[in-house]
Amino acid sequence: MSISFYNSATRRKETFVPLEKGKVKLYTCGPTVYDDAHIGNFRTFLFEDFLKRFLILRGFNVTHIMNLTDVDDKTINRANEEGIGLKTLTEKFINNFFRDSELLNMLPADEYPAATDHIPIMIGLIQLLLNNNHAYTTDDGSVYFSIKSFKDYGKLARLDLTGQTQTNRVSTDDYSKDSLQDFALWKSWKKEDGDVHWDSPWGKGRPGWHIECSAMSMHYLGNHFDIHCGGTDNIFPHHENELAQSVAGNGSDFVNVWMHSEHLLVDGGKMSKSLGNFYRLKDLIGKGIYPEAIRLALLTGHYRSRLNFTLKKVAESKKTISRVMDFKDRLDSLNRQGDFTNAELPIEFDSFVLALDNDLNISEALAVFFEWIRKINTKLNDGNISAEEITSGLYFLDRFNFLFQIFCDEDDVPEEIMDLVTQREKSRNSENWKESDRIRDVLSHKGWLVEDTTTGTKIKKL
Repeated sequence: MSISFYNSATRRKETFVPLEKGKVKLYTCGPTVYDDAHIGNFRTFLFEDFLKRFLILRGFNVTHIMNLTDVDDKTINRANEEGIGLKTLTEKFINNFFRDSELLNMLPADEYPAATDHIPIMIGLIQLLLNNNHAYTTDDGSVYFSIKSFKDYGKLARLDLTGQTQTNRVSTDDYSKDSLQDFALWKSWKKEDGDVHWDSPWGKGRPGWHIECSAMSMHYLGNHFDIHCGGTDNIFPHHENELAQSVAGNGSDFVNVWMHSEHLLVDGGKMSKSLGNFYRLKDLIGKGIYPEAIRLALLTGHYRSRLNFTLKKVAESKKTISRVMDFKDRLDSLNRQGDFTNAELPIEFDSFVLALDNDLNISEALAVFFEWIRKINTKLNDGNISAEEITSGLYFLDRFNFLFQIFCDEDDVPEEIMDLVTQREKSRNSENWKESDRIRDVLSHKGWLVEDTTTGTKIKKL
């Protein structure tokens, strides 16, 4: 079975062939750490996490780099508004991002390079562009990329440059779609930058946003790597500019496959604080919603289609998770062999993977999965299921959960948490309900939910 992904650069699905057999080099644009990431951001981050997990499931060794944008217009402006230093601001939101990523069961990247730790590498790339006549300096000590020097500029974003004239330069990190302008590689120091500046051959200043990802991706993955991801809003100007300066600087190919996730809608429209539908992860958890339900709700649509996020959809995701966990409990209760990793996977697993091989068709994969659950539940109800079907079923569930991460096994529960669960059990057995409730609250504060069922106490990560 071959894997195909939709390549934003060619606008078609292509058979995926890594540059090095068995290995995938993956770069994903991480958060700009001037605020907490919202669920629209996490729609993209979770798509990237799923892609990475899928590649691992298919046997690839994945090297994953996710950058942290800790210096740009937004971070500096927010630090000035707060009256605090840039590093104080960005460290807070970097920590919050890692907290949220862990709550959503995202696999950590191999490296999280922060822009401020890689300024010399950016300066080196800018100097290359100057040497290659793809960039120029201005009187104030800024450096700009000359888009007319790069004949393929606009191809990634499919810009129609016919009849357009270049409109000078843009110094801001973001500009309007389809705008044809030279962009800043190095920004000379301005009064509002305060103490945010570094020395360079062109005077003190700071990097432009676009050069950061080029320099860091190539530093960690090489000049030419397999997959670059982001949201569709990154295609232009960020990825267009990143592609141009990377190829122009090194005179070689940059990325084989560009993959982009579509926008997230909330209640059928754009997220807005004024509409009361602007959600960060902590906002939803504050409503008593489990992170696993949020994760599933953000993964259930195809990554290239707009996804409508609603609280009703999250509630449905929670019911789906309960259904899967109840099914798993039924199989666990009948499993006499213990280990299942040597079992044969059911034939439905091939269809499940085949759907994902087709550009991560999650909807089709889930349809296969739940039809298989229905079939096995019928056999369980009839008492007509073999030991082999039980172990192969548990193996399928294990592979499914590696991708979707909607429940945790007791083996994944920290020892400290299991000790508290044991203490609570003792309190319940001695009818010390006050102590039992106290421990339950402690567990909840630490991010764990205990459920008392007819088959015993179950522990779930919140």
